Amino acid sequence: GTGFVRAAPGRSTVVAEIDLDEVRQAHAVVATMHRLAVAEAVSHLAPGDLDAMRRANERFAVALERGDTDAALAADDDFHAVAVDVSGNRALATVLDQFGPVVRRLERLRFASHAGAESVSLHDRLVEACASGDVEAAAEVAFRTWQNLADLIPSDAPTDPRPQETP
Repeated sequence: GTGFVRAAPGRSTVVAEIDLDEVRQAHAVVATMHRLAVAEAVSHLAPGDLDAMRRANERFAVALERGDTDAALAADDDFHAVAVDVSGNRALATVLDQFGPVVRRLERLRFASHAGAESVSLHDRLVEACASGDVEAAAEVAFRTWQNLADLIPSDAPTDPRPQETP
């Protein structure tokens, strides 16, 4: 089956079956943390920060065109890291470090498909909203960028953790 690698300190590393509820929950947290990072960063972003975001998005677009998912992931990480770093919010960064890896598989699926191209235009819109100082618009675009990954979470598993009764 498919699964995530789980490493427990001082213990063995195992591949665990994917827990779709865990992925859904982690995804919701990651999307919200990126929204918060952008909201907190907008008023502190310098022209050099915006340029770094534009350059990362250019690398992202090129990687998608080449079908290089690893390079796309790296460029996307660089793009989103600007707002996270500029926000200066260490708690937010810690939460993303913890839960980001859980949604990495969704990012890989998106960037390996044609759907990744939409992220390029969302990134452009995010940079423009940041450049114009529109906190609410920038935060909303950041959230939408991550919210799009939700479509990739299989919906065939129950979201209710209680056992299901069969009639």
